[in-house]
Amino acid sequence: MQSVLTLATLQLAVGCSSKQKTQFTVNLLKNSIPAHLINKFSQSLKQNIQLEFSPVEQLQTIFQELIDWQQLSKNNTRKGLNNPPLFWPSKSNKVADVVTLGNYWLDIAIKQGLIQPLDREQIPNWHHLPKEWQRLVMRNQQGDLDRQGQIWAAPYRWGTTMIVYRRDKFDRLGWEPQDWGDLWREELRDRISILDHPREVIGLVLKRLGKSYNYEDLEFITELEPLLHSLHQQVKFYSSDKYLEALLMKDTWLAVGWSSDILRAIARNTTLAAVIPKSGTALWADMWACPYTGVSANINKKAIHQWINFCWQAENAKQIALLTKTNSPIPNYIKSDEIQKSLREISLNDQIFQKSEFIHCLEPTLNAKYESLFTRITKA
Repeated sequence: MQSVLTLATLQLAVGCSSKQKTQFTVNLLKNSIPAHLINKFSQSLKQNIQLEFSPVEQLQTIFQELIDWQQLSKNNTRKGLNNPPLFWPSKSNKVADVVTLGNYWLDIAIKQGLIQPLDREQIPNWHHLPKEWQRLVMRNQQGDLDRQGQIWAAPYRWGTTMIVYRRDKFDRLGWEPQDWGDLWREELRDRISILDHPREVIGLVLKRLGKSYNYEDLEFITELEPLLHSLHQQVKFYSSDKYLEALLMKDTWLAVGWSSDILRAIARNTTLAAVIPKSGTALWADMWACPYTGVSANINKKAIHQWINFCWQAENAKQIALLTKTNSPIPNYIKSDEIQKSLREISLNDQIFQKSEFIHCLEPTLNAKYESLFTRITKA
């Protein structure tokens, strides 16, 4: 099976294998695109383009790049430079043609003018995207959902927050976790590693209470803080990038994390099992977005739309889903025997999907409430 880990090496090989006339630069989330698809895309291009795909460890880093690029352009404008500089101060400051953007940051990126809309007429495979996914990325200039709005991003994979646990430990306990409420069971005291993310942690407690991950009036839910305190007693540590290490080292017996991490771990380690909580969970999506810096940057719009069309071709979408252990927004009819045996039983059925939701970026004052409550609980 083609690895997604050789991406950086492949980009150098593709970029150096032809005589370059124009560039196409992509800053993408690491491990979110199989390496062989980059080579396939290069071979499909009729024009001579130098490809540069730069993997980035975290989505938050990419979002900060969008802010930095715009700020740099504003500084240049104040200095009287109406066009981008011929040479950017460093590679990290060079504006990419397209980036991976998490759905969480989509509305705020639009509102702050960090990205620009895509041209629907240049993306014929837009019609292959199911209506629910089209509606997710059609927004007005304030970033709000709008069925008459422009297309601001192109989702290419999605997943969930889920529970992963050690089979050996739970075989001895004689039960398996099924829902968020199981995290409070006495046997799991000081046995859980969990995401260091206020919206995820408070959100799962809200979900247990039958509320939304995006609930705004936290102060009116009297059960919320006591449940967070008792959950904190169950948690050994909070981490958004090391939670699986603790599980594999047997420091914890159960973890809450993202399906893209968890399913890759299960594929390599049969001692782990996972479940999507039946009361519903958080959904996430990785999307392609086009940076906007406020100046006439030399972005390669033609290649941007070619790349999105390429990712939305059924076979390519299928490869992204299979090899990055995620789901595709493009219907691609993956057969059961194409899925690794250890992953076949982990599914998001329609009933659970209807109870699940995307975490939205709230207004700063509301987001501060979540962060303040999370800090108060975890630092107590």
